[in-house]
Amino acid sequence: MSTHNLTVAAFAVILLAFVVVDAMGRRPHTRIPTLSDVLAFAMRTWPGRVGVLFFWWWFGWHFIAR
Repeated sequence: MSTHNLTVAAFAVILLAFVVVDAMGRRPHTRIPTLSDVLAFAMRTWPGRVGVLFFWWWFGWHFIAR
């Protein structure tokens, strides 16, 4: 298995984990927050906004710009 395939597989696993955690958070009577709740919590503070900005910059640089 090449390093490219390993990297793609790792990102696929991470994406699948995000989807599973978000689906678990949408069940009734759960204590797990949805991804939108986590993002809303992060956007309440200035450092959180900077972190979200840098994440989107990194994501765009690595996946959208190519």
